[in-house]
Amino acid sequence: MTLPTPRLDDRTFQDLVDEAKRHVQRRCPAWTDHNVSDPGVTLIETFAWMTELLLYRVNRVPDRMHLTFLDLLGVQLFPPRAARAEVTFRLSSHHDEEVVVPAGTVVSTRRAADRPPVAFTTVAPLVVPPSSSQAVLTIAAAGRTVDRTPGLGVGDGFAAFGEPPVIGDALYVGLDAPAPSCVLLVQVVCRVGGHGIDPHRPPLVWEAWTPDGWQVCAVERDDTLGLNVPGAVELHVPDGHERSTVGDVDAAWLRCRVVRATHAYRSSPVVVSLTAATVGGDVEAVHAEPVVDEPLGTSDGTAGQVLTLSRPPVLDEPDRPVVLEVGRTAARADEAMTWEPWQVVDDVASAGPDDRVCMLDHTTGELRFGPQVRSADGSVRPYGAVPPLGAPLRVTYRTGGGAGGNVAARTLAVLRTSVPYVAAVWNRRAAAGGVDGETVAEARERGPLELRTRGRAVTAEDYVHLVRHAAPELARVHCVPVTDGPDAPGLRVLVVPAAATGDPFLDLKDLQLPDDARDRVLAAVDAARVVGFRVAVEPPSYVGVRVDARVRVRPGADPRTVEHAGVDALFRYFSPLTGGPDGDGWPLGRPVQPGEAHAVLARVPGVDYVEDVVLLRANPLDRSVSTPQDRIDLDATHVVLSVEHTVTATSAAS
Repeated sequence: MTLPTPRLDDRTFQDLVDEAKRHVQRRCPAWTDHNVSDPGVTLIETFAWMTELLLYRVNRVPDRMHLTFLDLLGVQLFPPRAARAEVTFRLSSHHDEEVVVPAGTVVSTRRAADRPPVAFTTVAPLVVPPSSSQAVLTIAAAGRTVDRTPGLGVGDGFAAFGEPPVIGDALYVGLDAPAPSCVLLVQVVCRVGGHGIDPHRPPLVWEAWTPDGWQVCAVERDDTLGLNVPGAVELHVPDGHERSTVGDVDAAWLRCRVVRATHAYRSSPVVVSLTAATVGGDVEAVHAEPVVDEPLGTSDGTAGQVLTLSRPPVLDEPDRPVVLEVGRTAARADEAMTWEPWQVVDDVASAGPDDRVCMLDHTTGELRFGPQVRSADGSVRPYGAVPPLGAPLRVTYRTGGGAGGNVAARTLAVLRTSVPYVAAVWNRRAAAGGVDGETVAEARERGPLELRTRGRAVTAEDYVHLVRHAAPELARVHCVPVTDGPDAPGLRVLVVPAAATGDPFLDLKDLQLPDDARDRVLAAVDAARVVGFRVAVEPPSYVGVRVDARVRVRPGADPRTVEHAGVDALFRYFSPLTGGPDGDGWPLGRPVQPGEAHAVLARVPGVDYVEDVVLLRANPLDRSVSTPQDRIDLDATHVVLSVEHTVTATSAAS
């Protein structure tokens, strides 16, 4: 509990008015009209109001002293964190040459009447290779391989899977070159033959070969209704796609695999021809705008000088540090000016007189050079070098960040940088990770914690505060003590990143801790832990959950709309980010029971009643499921993750 801040004068406006009226009664007994309509009372209230303003300023003195004390401790406001999103660039068509979208390409949301557009900048170049299909194979779950390449487009086609199809049957497509992080368009000509499935949710999954094995490809669109009608399948190939050998054919492989028995194929779909080619790619973008070589004027040659950047706040990113450059005049007139880089550091306490360092307040944009301090013996010690008098200064940084960058899916639809051959741009998932800068009130609450820990962590609460400090963009941080086993005594710090919370459909890739956040957390924990105490920073163990349900809809309700709403509700409830009874993420170790799925579906608009709910444990990697479960128990470090849900809605007349 923090100490209460004293009020130096606690009198209110009414107290001042009442006190003045008491003085009037003692000193002017002839004045008997004390109503608000009396001009004298009006003067009393006016002076009471002015006095109350003075008292308010006096009572602000303890707050100012508190903030000054925090400033002496080195407590600074946290700058905002920038949201990140994966942006898809769709080309006008497949190209026979490599297409490059350069780093720094700017995309934004559409301009609205009540708010400006939100801009994102790509962090790396996107290379779209001219990859296309060169081989097609069918491989049965039992292992029989057939090369279908010679017969493509000839005759009546071939069975894509076995007769009847079973889990594990697959159709393989080999590309002539890998297509990592690319959008692949698969054109299929087929005949209706795959009976028994739900065409809008076919029991298929597309995968690509990577160094980590087969990875799932996100499906942008599928017009084939489960390989039953001619159309196109648009896939997002994961990063790391590489060549391998399948059936004695060396290629960059993808496959379409049968994954479940419910609503299964009674007969195999028939494929007449199949071609695949790259038509775009995916690249990460950050909610920031680069400011390159902003001039800061010239140096006045004094120590401790302060310069202010024009576009604060400045993003604090280890992979994109702020670059300050000081110009040096050329020795000859025909030579160009040279620029010397200076390093931006947290403090200059250990800097020598020749160290080219400076400090930056990322929130206010103030750039400060080291001071010169006079010692007790009269000598002057400089903390860092001083730019020469008249030397020009320039700085490169990125500005932006904040929770406003957490835009919804498919809202980054405007290409603000001209790139040849790009026809469309969008973000498949909502942007995540944007955090507003710290307020003064929040810094006041954090100050006592900083004073208590002083760079050391002992209790579980200390580690939670430490990790929050190092990576404020994390959605959840939990500490679980380890009391037995080879890692005892120790602590497991379980972290869940702020993935695309606006999108209920999450997979393990969305919940991976970004490398920069992991490095910051590990460095902070290692510096603060007690010697001999083991601390592991890792994600919780995700237990996949699947629900198959049947519901009845109310008269006039659309069954298809109810099905989609029911699936969305199940994904949101059984989620590590938005799930659980409180809506802030499924609690660690809380068991999963079918009754909760009943309650979730009963609240869906249009549902009359829930007929049946089947709860299954699912593997988040290959989506395989267990037998129906009466209850799924979780350990103290486990949390649920929705893998797949199906809701079948029927009307009362059905």
